[in-house]
Amino acid sequence: MAEIGLRTRMLVKDVMSSPVITVGESEKVDKVAQFMEMQRLGSIIVTDKKGRPVGIITERDLVTRVLAKNKLASVILAKGIMTSPLITISPDESLSNTARRMSRLNIRRLGVVYKGNLVGLISAKDILAITPELIEMIQERALIREGNSEELPESHQMAGYCDRCGQWSSEMKEVEGEYLCVNCYSENEGS
Repeated sequence: MAEIGLRTRMLVKDVMSSPVITVGESEKVDKVAQFMEMQRLGSIIVTDKKGRPVGIITERDLVTRVLAKNKLASVILAKGIMTSPLITISPDESLSNTARRMSRLNIRRLGVVYKGNLVGLISAKDILAITPELIEMIQERALIREGNSEELPESHQMAGYCDRCGQWSSEMKEVEGEYLCVNCYSENEGS
């Protein structure tokens, strides 16, 4: 692959979310939570007065630092419940190293910083979303190395969680960009 100019590994910049949605550190927590709900976000980056990222607020932070302690969200400021400092990574870091780092630090999100500027956010969910494609690439690479250009038998092509019902299946089929288990695939054929 490298001989024809293609990258052989996926990088953070390939899957990160960008641009990053932020809130100021002096924003009231109730407004932050409402904004997160309106934007359908599981986390939000907190910035200081100069716009520099100083922390992150996750759904877990809202539960453990506000709800569980029965604090009044309309009084507390974002800087009072954020996780700080924001742990960051380069956009040119490999996804495998990123996943290892997230696992080692027991976190699910990293800010992506390039030349001192926040340019994105990567989450474990972002990495999981591309896992089926990575598995296919690994399978194809193995076939090429073995000198076998034949396709894998259909029943061995892919295993994973169904995009429709969420159940684990050892026999997945791709239908219009979705990976479906045998049951959901059969239902799809009938419609």
